[in-house]
Amino acid sequence: MVTGPMKLLRAVEAAPLRTVRYQDVRHMGTNVWRVLDGLADDGLLTRIAHGVYTAPPPGRDGREWRPGLEAAGLAIASARRGERQAVLMGVGAARFWGAVPRAIGDTVVAVQKVGLHPVRTVVGTVHFATRGLGAVEAVLGETELGPGLVTTPAQTLFDLVMRPGQGGEPEVARDAVAAMAGQVDVADFRGLVAAAPRVSAEVRRVAREMGDAQ
Repeated sequence: MVTGPMKLLRAVEAAPLRTVRYQDVRHMGTNVWRVLDGLADDGLLTRIAHGVYTAPPPGRDGREWRPGLEAAGLAIASARRGERQAVLMGVGAARFWGAVPRAIGDTVVAVQKVGLHPVRTVVGTVHFATRGLGAVEAVLGETELGPGLVTTPAQTLFDLVMRPGQGGEPEVARDAVAAMAGQVDVADFRGLVAAAPRVSAEVRRVAREMGDAQ
């Protein structure tokens, strides 16, 4: 049985963040991989990673369009873990909030599953951080693929200071701290610091300096 291309395309478009893994739709027919590749060759889908396909926003040609790395990271994590079961954090969230003005080659997404390896995409590398999502302050943010969770500015700042090497971009993280500190309310940040089970000396220093500045 050959799956109808339009049926498969509609399934991708209806998926969280317009993204599916081949293994999750292969039950739709015996030639699903061939159909997915054909849709990508026609520009109706984009292969963003091995075995991962995204439906471009309406009016975009998948042969030319590529998602931003932050949207791609959330999309891949959502395809693996489910809708709103992933949170953009660290340098990825800093990019979302405008604290990193240039595109970088790495992003970080928090998920609850332990041991997920980084995924190389057509736009960069997605790193997964194991976090209890209920303990992370996040809001719903709009990406080019649809709404997804992103850490709040205060949580983003905390994560950047606490784990600057997460995602393999320590210099970017350190540069983003100053930009994020300017848009975070000191009371919100200190509330996170007080509630955190473990806090580094650098986090406490940043909290003090923010208080002095404000």
